[in-house]
Amino acid sequence: MVAYKMKDRNKEIKKIQLATKNMRKNILDTSLEAGGSSSHFGGGLSIVDITATLFCSVMDYKKDDPFWDLRDRFILSKGHGCLGYYVALVEAGFLKKEDLKTFEKTGSDLLGHPVINRKKGIEFSNGSLGMGLSLGIGVAIAGKKLKKQFNVYVLMGDGECNEGSVWEASMAAPHFKLNNLIAIIDRNNFQQTGSNKEIMTNENLFKKWTSFGWKVKEIDGHNIGEIYDTLLLCNHKKQPSMIIANTIKGKGFSFSENNNLWHHAVLTQSQYDIAIEELNNN
Repeated sequence: MVAYKMKDRNKEIKKIQLATKNMRKNILDTSLEAGGSSSHFGGGLSIVDITATLFCSVMDYKKDDPFWDLRDRFILSKGHGCLGYYVALVEAGFLKKEDLKTFEKTGSDLLGHPVINRKKGIEFSNGSLGMGLSLGIGVAIAGKKLKKQFNVYVLMGDGECNEGSVWEASMAAPHFKLNNLIAIIDRNNFQQTGSNKEIMTNENLFKKWTSFGWKVKEIDGHNIGEIYDTLLLCNHKKQPSMIIANTIKGKGFSFSENNNLWHHAVLTQSQYDIAIEELNNN
């Protein structure tokens, strides 16, 4: 397991908080620019605090050496939440803000689901739900076999946990003692066509993952300090770590919070103006 470097906690949290504000602004700008293709606005916003903490503080990488052997790997299993990923890559220095203007445009590197482009910080392609954790297990096993000290972070959706492949993977990771694997569930309680309770009740996630042999922690997925502290504590000798992050879909703006219409809605200029005012007043 990689040992984290000691940092000034208060300074790191302030840096992350500033990044989250920039990232939400960039999601707004990107969505407005994309017009009729305002992809998965709500699911991108729910993960911003998580991706900001990972890319702006916790993860180890070199933006000038994207193929560095010892870099931490990030897999966005809920690939449709890519807006929350791309804006983190801007903060990390892999992308320029201008790159976001190409989002979902013809010939763009930034499509509606991540497509592998390691020079730009996109480690793996993803989109089919239920695949990311298995992919992460393979990468974590490779790290162990090659004796490479890096961590693998997999960010999943709670609706994605309806997929049977997730539960096959949940058994495999403890079996292989993958203490270099940290999975995070974005638990915003919605999926494409409705609430999780309506479609497939998925309660007691803490007990479920614990029973499979994971070290599990449930947190507030919008509390930067709690996210930061929890990620730094994911250092166990024999177990993979699972963080259940309770989040709000569409977090940050009054019209989109807990509103599943924003799973895949189009941002208008008037909504953009409202959101910018709310962002500036926070």
